[in-house]
Amino acid sequence: MLDALLDEVGNRDKQFTVYRSSQPTEVEAQFAAHDVSVTQRTLPPDGPDPFLVIEEEGEFAGALGLAALDGLLEPPIVRPGERDDVSPGYRVLFDVLDETVFSAMDRGELLAVSREIEDRAYRVGTGTLHVSFQTLSTFQSQAEIYRHLARATDLDIHIYGIADWAPPDVPGISYHEYDDTHGMYWALAFDSGSDEAQACGLVAQEQDDQYDGFWTDDSDMVGNIRATLSDGSY
Repeated sequence: MLDALLDEVGNRDKQFTVYRSSQPTEVEAQFAAHDVSVTQRTLPPDGPDPFLVIEEEGEFAGALGLAALDGLLEPPIVRPGERDDVSPGYRVLFDVLDETVFSAMDRGELLAVSREIEDRAYRVGTGTLHVSFQTLSTFQSQAEIYRHLARATDLDIHIYGIADWAPPDVPGISYHEYDDTHGMYWALAFDSGSDEAQACGLVAQEQDDQYDGFWTDDSDMVGNIRATLSDGSY
């Protein structure tokens, strides 16, 4: 069940500690949409520049200066492999945020995350891409994008949604209908073909025109999303 995957991610213990002067920073607001506990500690006047310490399950995971966060946390979070100038500390940060539950993201922000997953699938060109559009009529506006994906790659594409529209027949694309009890989820899973490092996925649940959920680069979690969609156990 996708609910179970959301619960699994939400139950993980992640702790951020911000070391700063007495003046608040933007970090607290930047992480407000994630299920992450943020604690503040005050640095002495002659102390170092503000920095962030990251812990996961009570263990130290990494640290980085707050200045390194500038421009990196705008949705969707820029993946480390796409920038040459990100620090090892930021790579740790992304790994930690990779599977935290976000809340109150709007449709435009989720579309940006979805585009990254679709673009990665396009760049790899092989493997299987599973996408839940909530309703098949929602897929209508994206049909040409997916027609191009199917024609330009060797991807095996599976589209899921409530059967409220008859989608076009496109070689390489299979459609799967489900009932209206499952239309609350927006989900993608790309298994990366032969390159496990490219696996990525997204699960989002609609809540009053906004979305709670998570994205992931973990191949096992991507496999769980894919299996949940393909066996119909949403």
